[in-house]
Amino acid sequence: MPLCKHVEQCVEQYFTDLDGEYPVGLYERVIAEVEKPLIEVVMKKNLGNQTRTAKMLGINRNTLRKKLVQYSIE
Repeated sequence: MPLCKHVEQCVEQYFTDLDGEYPVGLYERVIAEVEKPLIEVVMKKNLGNQTRTAKMLGINRNTLRKKLVQYSIE
């Protein structure tokens, strides 16, 4: 199943679980929920090498370093 379908299903379930409540900051929450494990998995795949991880993710190494701090990833 494509990743976009997983995200779609999770967001739909999130709205179901809210039971009519109005979510605030949904975009930032979804991005954070996806971004942290993505970075963690890619860092593991690259044995902690930040240069290779940044290249694989298609982001600048300094951006990666900020995100590692932001999400408390070692």
